[in-house]
Amino acid sequence: MIKTVRRPKTSVCIQATLMVCLWLVLTEAGTGQTIHAEPRVTVGAYYFDGWSGHSRQLAEDPQFAKLNPPTHLTKRLLGEFAGREPIWGWRDDNLEVVEQQIDLAADHGIAFFAFCWYFHKDPNEITKDPLNTGLELYLKAKNNHRLKFCLLVANHAGFEIKGTADWKQAADLWMPYLTHKQHVRINGKPLVIIFSPQGGDKAGFEYLQVAAREAGLPGVAIAACNAGDPNVGYTHRTHYNIIPGYASGSEKHAYTELLTAHQQQWQGSGQQPYIPVITAGWDKRPWEGIDGLGQTQGWYYPDRTPSQFGAFLESAIQWMDQHPDQTTAERIVLVYAWNEFGEGGYITPTKADPEGAYLKALKSAVMRRK
Repeated sequence: MIKTVRRPKTSVCIQATLMVCLWLVLTEAGTGQTIHAEPRVTVGAYYFDGWSGHSRQLAEDPQFAKLNPPTHLTKRLLGEFAGREPIWGWRDDNLEVVEQQIDLAADHGIAFFAFCWYFHKDPNEITKDPLNTGLELYLKAKNNHRLKFCLLVANHAGFEIKGTADWKQAADLWMPYLTHKQHVRINGKPLVIIFSPQGGDKAGFEYLQVAAREAGLPGVAIAACNAGDPNVGYTHRTHYNIIPGYASGSEKHAYTELLTAHQQQWQGSGQQPYIPVITAGWDKRPWEGIDGLGQTQGWYYPDRTPSQFGAFLESAIQWMDQHPDQTTAERIVLVYAWNEFGEGGYITPTKADPEGAYLKALKSAVMRRK
């Protein structure tokens, strides 16, 4: 209950009270440490929605069908890697869970989600595809003003965008997203990230730029994952993740090796600024073999810790501090990923980490004083 307190009669008392209140606001828990009110960087987290829809594999097994398993849940995730289950359960395809995730991200220094977006020639199939569910629920969320968004166009096998006509169709489909008030912008231009840049189409990108200007935008920032030819239309570079030994056989490696591999790729130019990416983890064993998704075995990095993750992010921030001419003025850094549970790249609170230690490490790095 809030108690009513009489107003001090003297101006001296009033000034003293205001000074005490100001001191309390600017210090943390009486330590005297000044709170850094503004984030040091703009953090985006990749959002993969393999946690809606229905798993064909598990639905055929009576033991697992009763769990209503989402598309990318596997027997290995339910068994050996059960600790990866998020605190809200394996499914995220309802508004309440998405709103919970928005609040968690915003409360811990994340500025936007980069939603994986999947193309179909039939536009009706795009909205029906469970892999696009997270984005659609985000747009309906009552608290989406707290978190911006952009698109990671997942134009890989099964969802390829082939030829100018397909790219023009995709551009038209993107326009409602790009003009949305919550869409992330670089120098005023909405950001689109292309997963597989070799599939890009110059005429299609030119059409996208014209369509954007006709919609009242100054253009579009098109970032290629890995290398993208600026002559095709790529204005920026980034990565989804950087994984040595992706399909080189099952082999245990140290998480610190991922940091080194990323640092070697962090470089941009005035023509193509680079958006650094950090990988929160990599261990895709839940998707390998017959009890997974049948993927080929690869290297895995199981020894990650929240402090190592925080140091990884800190190193990306330091790189941007030292190379402002090679990155964006908005100081954007991307995290792989918010919820890639099957691949081991996730920072959400889970059964094994119910207090959200990785989110706390992120917030500490982002809000730390310079």
